[in-house]
Amino acid sequence: MQGNFIYSNPTKLYFGDESLKYLSDELKKYGPTVMLCYGGGSIKRNGIYDAVTGILREAGKTIVEDGGVMSNPTVEKLYEGARMARENNVDLILAVGGGSTIDYAKGVSASAWCDEDPWTKYYLEQGDPTCRIIPVGSVLTMVGTGSEMNGGSVISNHAQGLKIGKVFGEEVYPKFTILNPKYTFTVPQYQMVAGIFDIMSHIMEQYFSDSDDNTSDYIAEGLMRSLIHASRIAVKNPQDYEARSNIMWTATWALNTLIGCGKHQDWEVHMIGQAVGAITNATHGMTLSAVSIPYYRHVMAGGLPKFARFASSVWGINGEGKTERQLADEGLVALEAWMREIGVVMNITELGATEEMLPKIADGTFLLTGGYKVLTREEVIEILKESM
Repeated sequence: MQGNFIYSNPTKLYFGDESLKYLSDELKKYGPTVMLCYGGGSIKRNGIYDAVTGILREAGKTIVEDGGVMSNPTVEKLYEGARMARENNVDLILAVGGGSTIDYAKGVSASAWCDEDPWTKYYLEQGDPTCRIIPVGSVLTMVGTGSEMNGGSVISNHAQGLKIGKVFGEEVYPKFTILNPKYTFTVPQYQMVAGIFDIMSHIMEQYFSDSDDNTSDYIAEGLMRSLIHASRIAVKNPQDYEARSNIMWTATWALNTLIGCGKHQDWEVHMIGQAVGAITNATHGMTLSAVSIPYYRHVMAGGLPKFARFASSVWGINGEGKTERQLADEGLVALEAWMREIGVVMNITELGATEEMLPKIADGTFLLTGGYKVLTREEVIEILKESM
C-alpha cells in the first residue's frame, strides 16, 4: 500500500433478526424529541413503522413525523425537513428506510441550523458544516447505498438539472444503525437488484484505480465474490435469509470507507449515473448499471492489469494462453452476463433518456481525476450514446 490515510468510523452497528431490540438502549442517549423520517409508507404496511414507533413511545419520546421522502430526495424536501427539525428543536433524527431516506436525514442534520443556503454551501460548494449538527440514527430496510455507515448525502435539484453528493465528516455519520436482513424481504425485485448493482458499483469504483499491491483490493475482491454468489440466490429466493444477510453486510462494507483506504478512487460511473438520474429521476442503481459497461470498456486500456486481475480473481477466468487484453475483455463479458442474469437495466433508453437529453446530462456530469482516464465532455457524450 502506497497511500497515506486516516481511518475512523464512529457508527455502531446492530446486526441480525433481533437487532431492533437495541433501539431502546440507543434512545436513552438523546433528548425527548425524535424526528422520524421515512419514505412512501411501505414501513406502515409491513409492520416496521408500528414496531419502531412503539419503541419510541415506550421510551417517552415525542415523535415528529417526516414521511414522504422520495427515492431521489429533492432540495425542496431538504428545506422542508430542515425547517421541521429546527422548529421542533429535534434531538435525534431517526431514518427508517433505504439509502435515500438516510441520505436525506444526514442532509437535514447538517442543514437545520445552517445560517446559509445548505444546497449552495454543502452540495454546490462542497463546504463543511460550522453549525450545530443533529445526531442521526437509522433502521435500514433496503440495502445498496451503504449510507448507514458513511457520511454521504445525495440530493437532487431538478430546477438546476443536478444531482449531487456531499460526503460529510464523522460528525454527520449515523451514530447507530439497526441492520435486520428480514426488513429487506418485502422490497420489490426491481429495487432489490438495483441495490445489488449499486453495491457492486461502489466496490468497482474503488477497485479500478491505482496499480500498487493494496490490501484494500484483496478485500474488495472478496466482497465482490460474496455479492455475486448471494445475488444469484436472492433473485431466485428473495426470502433466503443467509443470502440477504450477506448482501446487507457487503453493502455496508462496500462504502464505509474501509476498502478505499490507501487508494485513489474513480467514481466517474456515479457522476454519469447521477447526471442521468437528475434528468430522468430513474432509480439510482439502474442508472449505474446502464452506463457501466460502456464506461469500463472506454477506460480499460489505462488499467489493463487491474481489469485482467478482475477477470481472474473475481470471475475465476483462466488466463492461460491469453493476452492481458483478452483476459480483461473476458472479465467485462462476465460482468455483463451477471448483470443480465440478475436483471438490471442495461441501457439509459429504458430509463427514459433520449438522444436530445445527452448534452444536458453531460453538462451535469462532474469530471473526476481518480480513475484510469480523465474524461472530456465529448467522451461522456460518447459513453452515453453507447449506453442508449
